[in-house]
Amino acid sequence: MLLGLYVIVAIGLALVLAPSSRAADPPGPAPIAVVLPGDTLWSVAERHRPSRQPFRVIDEIRRLNGIEGYTIHAGQRLTLPRDE
Repeated sequence: MLLGLYVIVAIGLALVLAPSSRAADPPGPAPIAVVLPGDTLWSVAERHRPSRQPFRVIDEIRRLNGIEGYTIHAGQRLTLPRDE
């Protein structure tokens, strides 16, 4: 009985004292890019996420913005994927 009480107290303390994860932090506003004259999805992906594979960034930009094709227009505001 005493051992069970000790285990319950130990688990409770561990939960209270454990550091919270960053996943609980609010994500903040999504990053936005404004399409410049002559831009393509490839150039936007390379400019804003140079450390990531352009094909993956392009697919994510298309998904986030509901773009079915590959055409973008100057002045268009694109939601970008977050940095990983």
